[in-house]
Amino acid sequence: MLKRRLETCFSPALYEPDEHRDSIVVIIDILRATSAICTAFANGVESVIPVAGVDEAREYKKKGFLVAAERDGFVLDFADFGNSPFNFTREKVEGKTVVYSTTNGTGIINMASSASKIVIGSFLNISALSGWLAKQENDVVLFCAGWKNRFNLEDTICAGSYAERLMATSLYSSICDSTHAAIDLWSLAKLDLPGYIEKAAQRTRLRDKGLDDCLAFCLTTDFTDKIPVIKSGILVNNIL
Repeated sequence: MLKRRLETCFSPALYEPDEHRDSIVVIIDILRATSAICTAFANGVESVIPVAGVDEAREYKKKGFLVAAERDGFVLDFADFGNSPFNFTREKVEGKTVVYSTTNGTGIINMASSASKIVIGSFLNISALSGWLAKQENDVVLFCAGWKNRFNLEDTICAGSYAERLMATSLYSSICDSTHAAIDLWSLAKLDLPGYIEKAAQRTRLRDKGLDDCLAFCLTTDFTDKIPVIKSGILVNNIL
């Protein structure tokens, strides 16, 4: 059996769209964009429209859409709320469409638009998404949002957890150094994930801004079995 390729991209600055047209790209931005998106679908959101730019998000707000938007962790002045998973409660989002714009995560969704499929990954849906990926026939790219084109620990560790699971199926092979490095980091971090995340720069940023109340939740495994997937530029729940 021909094995599928598994690759990991540590930063948007390293992503090569033309190389991944036939791949499934998993977007990973656990603190906090992809965790928030998974939470929104767990709480019954109808769809999420990811937009990269502030001006575009503002225009959607003028049209009456519910808008979640932040930059550097702070809620934009026109937005209804920011990107904490705790904002996406069932009371706020069930049955609704939410426009979503964040510092890092939503921009890389647009970068990956030429891929065969784009799905949203986090610890919150890791078993469901890993199981779904194992049933597909495409190569997979684990695309870490990083921080403003830089490497970060938290997304890399999450990518390593996905990679470990996928490699254990024997359906994937990888000659990607980034994938092996991510698995190695995960092997260190999983012994005490909250403790290891204390090293992450984003953990410090969130604490300094008083935005770290959702940290433990973002590291929770299998909160939901929802798999957000891009269809015609909009995130919807994948029908398994």
